[in-house]
Amino acid sequence: MPKKVVAIVGRPNVGKSTLFNALSGEKISIVKDVPGVTRDRIYADCNWRGITFQMIDTGGIEPESEDVILKQMRRQAELAMDIADVIVFITDVKAGVTVSDEEVAQMLRRTKKPVILVCNKCDRVGAPPDEIYEFYNLGLGDPLPISAGKKLGIGELLDAIYDNFGEVENEIEDEETIRVAVIGKPNAGKSSLINRILGEERVIVSDIAGTTRDSIDTYFKNSDGKYVFVDTAGIRRKNKVYDKLEKYSVLKAKSAIEKANVCLIMIDATEGVTEQDEKIAGLAHEGGKGVIIVINKWDLVEKETNTLEKYKKQVYDKLSYLSYAPIIFISTVTGQRVDKLFEMINEVDKENSKRISTGLLNDVLADAVTITQPPSDKGRRLKVYYMTQVSTRPPTFVIFVNSKELMHFSYVRYIENHLRKQFGFKGTPIHIIIRERKKGEE
Repeated sequence: MPKKVVAIVGRPNVGKSTLFNALSGEKISIVKDVPGVTRDRIYADCNWRGITFQMIDTGGIEPESEDVILKQMRRQAELAMDIADVIVFITDVKAGVTVSDEEVAQMLRRTKKPVILVCNKCDRVGAPPDEIYEFYNLGLGDPLPISAGKKLGIGELLDAIYDNFGEVENEIEDEETIRVAVIGKPNAGKSSLINRILGEERVIVSDIAGTTRDSIDTYFKNSDGKYVFVDTAGIRRKNKVYDKLEKYSVLKAKSAIEKANVCLIMIDATEGVTEQDEKIAGLAHEGGKGVIIVINKWDLVEKETNTLEKYKKQVYDKLSYLSYAPIIFISTVTGQRVDKLFEMINEVDKENSKRISTGLLNDVLADAVTITQPPSDKGRRLKVYYMTQVSTRPPTFVIFVNSKELMHFSYVRYIENHLRKQFGFKGTPIHIIIRERKKGEE
């Protein structure tokens, strides 16, 4: 099931970020040191009573501008109304109800989204301060007293969020349905590809970059299988993402990648791989998704001897961390090779969910160790004991060794390449975890 989304809105200095950190346990794993990947610290996962949901700190999404507070609040509230299942509206009990609070409350009352009114900075245990009763005038129900800084009332707030999720809806797709996220820069041809597949103008197509503002799910079935294609808004360069809609589009695109089985990375053949393409591809790679690199507008490229192979080399040079991903050259205008995508999607999805038996894995590991001896340092040699697969999507393996320090990343890469040589894993990243085997451990 897609995760529920909880948006935190509130004017500056009411404690949005403090509450965000308190709810997430201050363990925000949003920024990761992965080549080609830049992530904003605007959302995090939170688990309560068996349900994992995604929180959004709308303060982090606020565009850079010199707008007055009221305009900033309006944008934050609009964002919350668009993407949230539940909205947490945080106010400052010590400051009382402000004009900005009233403006946002008026907007939130017009939505059909559950709104939890929170009065922050109620820092004393026991009965809430008398000032809290003023907030009933906002017309959003009973205000919930909390102290984000002292973590008072956090459990009650989480209970309120949980209660407002309602019943969990069943997924429409069955296990045979493959979710395919079509990602890329604006104007790379994402909507055109889906329209070509569907044979109809289901998605708006325009040569104005950024036409698609939301992620659009489209169910499709043919002789190859069942698919849900998600046409995401193009992800722009970070320094060009100023207005609320563009920030919202980036968030929705990341969400679409998270829910997808396979990602089609659309690249404009006339431009080649750009820095922004590298970052977009990094999101899919980091997410452990099946990846297919789709070079669109191939009909506009002048062909010479070995043009295709030279272009492939240029792509892999730029996207070196996606050397496992297949490349297909298409034209959404002429339909060239579009029908070949389905077979490739099926294959990549199968590889992403592939599982190898422990016995076979260790036979291959033994061969790899025999061919290339493990590294040593100052007389100590790395000993590789055994390997097991712990999960799929992506295929994830644990290798037990005598010392993690001796396990150089180049030897990990060597073992990964050996696995790919024996088992394929076309189009899917492989995650390898190194653990030290304790004394006496079998």
